[in-house]
This record gives sequence, structure tokens and C-alpha cells, in this order.
Amino acid sequence: MVATVVPSRVESLASSGIQSIPKEYVRPQEELTSIGNIFEEEKNQEGPQVPTIDIKDIASEDVEVRAKAIEKLKEAVTTWGVMHLVNHGISEELTDRVKKAGEVFFQLPIEEKEKYANDQAAGKIQGYGSKLANNASGQLEWEDYFFHLAFPEEKRDLSCWPRTPSDYIPATSEYAKELRSLATKILSALSLVLGVEEGRLEKEVGGMEELLLQMKINYYPKCPQPELALGVEAHTDVSALTFILHNMVPGLQLFYEGKWVTAKCVPNSIIMHIGDTLEILSNGKFKSILHRGLVNKEKVRISWAVFCEPPKDKIILQPLPEVVSESEPALFPPRTFAQHLQYKLFKKTQDVQAPVIIPIDN
Repeated sequence: MVATVVPSRVESLASSGIQSIPKEYVRPQEELTSIGNIFEEEKNQEGPQVPTIDIKDIASEDVEVRAKAIEKLKEAVTTWGVMHLVNHGISEELTDRVKKAGEVFFQLPIEEKEKYANDQAAGKIQGYGSKLANNASGQLEWEDYFFHLAFPEEKRDLSCWPRTPSDYIPATSEYAKELRSLATKILSALSLVLGVEEGRLEKEVGGMEELLLQMKINYYPKCPQPELALGVEAHTDVSALTFILHNMVPGLQLFYEGKWVTAKCVPNSIIMHIGDTLEILSNGKFKSILHRGLVNKEKVRISWAVFCEPPKDKIILQPLPEVVSESEPALFPPRTFAQHLQYKLFKKTQDVQAPVIIPIDN
């Protein structure tokens, strides 16, 4: 018998001893055929694998080494749009602190976490939350989360950041600063890939003053029926870049060449996604790949996603003139970031009304 009462947090539901998940979490039949055991999927060495990019080589002073690295980056962003970054320059000690702080926060009693609860209806999107309102497809996702703006420092609201553990604010602040520098490095290299001046993409997404880094800690409790649920449904990121840390429990899948491919857990790496913003600026040369998150019944999975987003209304997103020609006309109309968000929301609703087996947008 499928349960119908849904507690406000997935963690409460998962720890209640249920054997079957509420119907709100059960994915549509056409999706269920592609949901497998994530641990088995991760062991699979056959077929396509998410590429690995060495950031040290991208910043090399050796011209030949750098050229080869940028060529490899070009292949990754134009075919996959997602990659494992290694030698990224952020210390393991700092990423461990960030992960420890997030883990400790989610280990707090739910009533403690509720002190930081967001209130989407009132427009308060920062804080502790779950997807309580049905999304366009009428399904819920098997996750709780904590969301807040992490950078620039002067735009943060520290009142909604966790006070426990005490290292949450220092560790997350330092990590956000380091990621902002890494974003500059990546955007410079991607500008070269497009054949424009190094600082161009950074400028187009808002520069040091306006590019926003939004932190979202995703907490995926153990699920009694992981073959029926998703932690995060299939979507593309709206950001320019997304950087992801995780607790070495597999779950991320990418829709590549018509099949779902499971990302391996690579020690000391950061997963990076190209988002819609760079896909638009590059006129589709860079791929914003469809991806989703699977859950399991053995281990809690946690991921730390940082979305690098342009300001909502100050910048018009459209393909750069240098990548548009008569033979390659603009694939995207001019829109602000806010208008792109509205377009995706509208398109998602339309897709649900006329469903397809594999969703093609967020």
C-alpha cells in the first residue's frame, strides 16, 4: 500500500521506518525503466566516461602544455559540458572543512535545522528547505537542502547561514573566495576556446562585482525504494558554471549520446558543469548537459553545488557576435537571466502537458 501523508522533510520521512515511499515521490513509468542501482552503475567501466581536466596544465607557463590542455578542455565542453577538475588549486584541507561543516549541520536535530527554514511563499529563498510544492510534473524529489548566496561577500546575508558548527561560516566563506578565483581561470580558458580575448566571458557574466555564487547543499537521505525515486529530476543548470563537491557516494548521472552515464567518484576532484548561460553565450558550442541525481538505500549522499550566476536583470544574455555568422545564425534570442528562468519554467510546464520520454529541458 502506497503511503499518502508526506512529512515536511524528506529526512523525517526516511527515518520514520517506512518500507514504501509516498506516491508523490514515485517517478512516471517512462522514467522508471532507466533508474538502476547506482553502486552497480558506478562500477561500470564500459562505455563513455566523464572527462577529467587538469587545471594545473591550463595555467601552465609552458605554451605547448597549455595549448594541449585548452584543446582537451575544448573537447570536454563541446561534447560533454561536464568534467572532473583535478589539480584545481583548492586545498583538500579546505574542501574537507566545507564538507565536515555541511555534514555536521545536517546531523543536527530537525527542529534545530528548522530555525533556518526558508519561506518560498514569502519570497525568502535562502535557508533550509525541501521541495514541498509540487513541481510541474507533480513529482517530489528525495532531498532536503540548504541554500544561500556565498559570494560576493558584501551581498551575503550571514543571518541565514548556520551558526552550528562554528566553522561553517569561515570554511564556506574561504571556499567561495577560492572558487571565485577558479571561475576566473576557467572563464579565461573558455574565452580562448571560443577565440575571444581572455577576459571576455567573465565580463559577459557580470565580472567580479556582479557574478553571484549561490551555495546549495543537497542532502539525499537513504531511500527504501531507490528504484522508484530521484534525488533531483533531469534538468540543465541555468548558471554559467556549477562546481560540485560530494561525500564520495555516487548519484550524479549525465544524459550523454542518448543514455544515462554515471559519474565516477574521483578523489580530490571538483565536478564542473557548463550551464545554460555559457551555452547561450557560445551559441550552443558549449553544452549544458541534462543531468539528474539517483538515490540509494545504503548511504546518505550529500553534495555541495555552487552555481555561478549572472545578475538577474543587468545583463542581456545572447550569443557573442564573434560566434554568430550567416552559416551559424544565433540559436538563442536576447534575454535577461531572469527572462531565461521564466522561459525555462514555462517550457517545463509545456513539456509536462505534452510529455516526452526523455525531458529536454530543466
